[in-house]
Amino acid sequence: MLRIEGGTDIEEWELLEQFTTARGPGGQNVNKVATAVELRFEAERSPNLPDPVKRRLRRLAGRRWTTDGAVVIRAEDTRQQSRNREIARRRMADLVAQAWKKPKRRVPTRPTLASKRRRLAAKARTGELKALRGRVSPEE
Repeated sequence: MLRIEGGTDIEEWELLEQFTTARGPGGQNVNKVATAVELRFEAERSPNLPDPVKRRLRRLAGRRWTTDGAVVIRAEDTRQQSRNREIARRRMADLVAQAWKKPKRRVPTRPTLASKRRRLAAKARTGELKALRGRVSPEE
């Protein structure tokens, strides 16, 4: 079971792990040992996630969201399979926990009268400064 902070739990039957050979350094061992982990969570079919959370998860997952409604996370950071497995599970838990957080609705505000006046005064000062940058006339 995968514990989600502030939300719910993901059951083991909802997760599928596949181990493959990792890219990168590792010498001869890299081609022989399957250390990379591909963690798949069938989010669309999960009974533990409400629809708004699924929609937010889909948006947050981006290209990690598959066409059949699953989130796929790949971890190949270390040479140890067990450590990569922990990393993938932590990333999945963080992603789902982030989807559980309802975003705050932005309340549009208007600029204050004082801030408008400050902005216009700064524009006037800048205009005066730029006016002084003109050519010097040969009146001397």
